[in-house]
Amino acid sequence: MALSPRLDLRQSQSLVMTPQLQQAIKLLALSSAEIEAYVLDAVEKNPLLETAEADGPVSLDPRSASNFDLSDPIFPPSGGEAASDVAAENALDIDLNHENFHQDSASDRAGSDRAGSGGAESGVGETLGSMGSADGMLGLSGGGAAPGGGAQEWGDDFDFDRFAAADMSLRDHLLVQAGAALSGRILLLVRQLIEHIENTGYLGIDLLALAHRLGASLPEMEAALGQLQRFDPTGVGARDLAECIALQAKEADRYDPAMARLIGNLDLVARGGFDQLKRLCRVDEEDLRDMLIELRRYDPKPGCHFGEETAQAVTPDIFLIERDGGWIVELNSANLPRLLVNHSYAAELGIDGADKAAKEWLNEALTDANWLIKAMDQRQRTIIKVVAEIVKQQDRFFRDGVAFLRPLTLRQVAEAIDMHESTVSRVTSNKYISCPRGLFELKFFFTSGVGSDDGEGASAQAVKSHIKALIDGEGVKILSDDKLVDLLKAKGFDLARRTVAKYREAIGIGSSVQRRRTKKMGG
Repeated sequence: MALSPRLDLRQSQSLVMTPQLQQAIKLLALSSAEIEAYVLDAVEKNPLLETAEADGPVSLDPRSASNFDLSDPIFPPSGGEAASDVAAENALDIDLNHENFHQDSASDRAGSDRAGSGGAESGVGETLGSMGSADGMLGLSGGGAAPGGGAQEWGDDFDFDRFAAADMSLRDHLLVQAGAALSGRILLLVRQLIEHIENTGYLGIDLLALAHRLGASLPEMEAALGQLQRFDPTGVGARDLAECIALQAKEADRYDPAMARLIGNLDLVARGGFDQLKRLCRVDEEDLRDMLIELRRYDPKPGCHFGEETAQAVTPDIFLIERDGGWIVELNSANLPRLLVNHSYAAELGIDGADKAAKEWLNEALTDANWLIKAMDQRQRTIIKVVAEIVKQQDRFFRDGVAFLRPLTLRQVAEAIDMHESTVSRVTSNKYISCPRGLFELKFFFTSGVGSDDGEGASAQAVKSHIKALIDGEGVKILSDDKLVDLLKAKGFDLARRTVAKYREAIGIGSSVQRRRTKKMGG
């Protein structure tokens, strides 16, 4: 056998993640807000790309989802025009209330008449379900221009809180008070204490250790802490829960000897040792009840009201609209700019005489622009197809509420629409659907199942809903977990006691002993 170098030609197949494929996968997992930012960045980098108003909302009737062809183009291959020739011919002959007239989103239909024909979208198959009108679902009331085109009129419901300044942090709030009320050495010590106040309002450092660090005496630090504890919010600067509650009781002028003993024995309050508390506080049952009610009014974490993050508004990616007793799935086109390739500009750049490097750059930019348009087209149609299948599977939820939410997995949806499970996972990540029942993340509809008499099973969310309804209506007689098991079994749910206890704790409801104790305390 000769040991010498040689050349061999071999043929093999392998899966290669091209940059275009990576881009398509990335786009599928982005939310509508992220897509909008991504598209604007791409338009800024590629001079051949430009945006235009969308031709109309991309929508689908879930009843015909099985016949939905992902190869059909959403965007017509125009050369920069914002509308097709057919749309241009009919531009002057339109009905503002017609369903085919362009609407940016479902909220734009507020006030329009939807009792008319649903067109081809809503005329196929059986009715998926009927719900109330979604008019005004996301609309603003009271805003808009005056009918005569004059100045804008503000309605009673206009949210002026949007113009409010950002919330002040707890640290800044305390520093402002310290600067206004104190001066000199005591101000310096109080400022040092403020630097060690936790977000809950408690002092997060040992007072003696801080005194040694600052070279101050313990009485000086205690005096500074006393000044700090006079600041708003009441209870700030406390070193433990009992001191925090005591500060609030003093502020309310309720810190008498009986209340002091009650606050000093909060462990007995937590355990429900009411007989011991009556003896310690030397009060009867009625007075103890009043004291416990007063105790419940105090805030155990007074600092948590400051420095909270402002709630971010969630923009729905999909609208679910009721029409003629059925459902229409529609993408929120307000966040989806229509991408076009400016062919005239490409032709101008590629005129005869351009050097080879310029033509190569032009071809690369044109390829990137066409691929991005195709990827956006595929993304939108994939989202609609997945959401349409979810709506078909969770029809009872949209009609009757969370108690009828079915157990559903990504695999079930993927097999129904002939897609990979990972694709469905990407589609349902960070995306929200707005329906007549509210705003929900798409992941909400995928829940584990439990046994039921109908054989189909019930989702964990549905079981939690039934448990909460039973406990909310229990009245004076507290339901034990065993009793909840029997009541749920009568409703068709075959659950073990530990499962009921797990679901009860998951929705933040205490045990029967804790609920009975809370009722006795006047909760």
